[in-house]
Amino acid sequence: MARGSWNDKPKVVPEAHQALDNLKYEIAKELGLPVKQGSEDYWGNLSSRDCGAVGGHMLRRMVNYAESAMSNGISISGEKAAQRGNGAAGSEAEYMK
Repeated sequence: MARGSWNDKPKVVPEAHQALDNLKYEIAKELGLPVKQGSEDYWGNLSSRDCGAVGGHMLRRMVNYAESAMSNGISISGEKAAQRGNGAAGSEAEYMK
C-alpha cells in the first residue's frame, strides 16, 4: 500500500485487528472468493465489486451485532447500560457471531 495511506493511523482498539481480519476471510469464504487467510491481504486478483461486497457484509454484521447488544442492554463499549463498570460483555469470538 502507498506511503501515507489511511491505514497508518493508530488503532483505537488494536486487539480488534485480528478479529476483523478473521471476519473478513470468513465472509470472503462464504461469498466463494478465492482468497486464503495469511495471504498478506493481497486481493489484487479480485474485482473492486467483490472486495466491496466483503466490506459491506462486514459492516452489516457489525451493525447487527451492535443492534442486538443494545437491545439486550449492553452498550457498544461492552459495559451494561444500566450499571456502568460491570466488565466486558464477552470475548471477541462472541462479538463476531
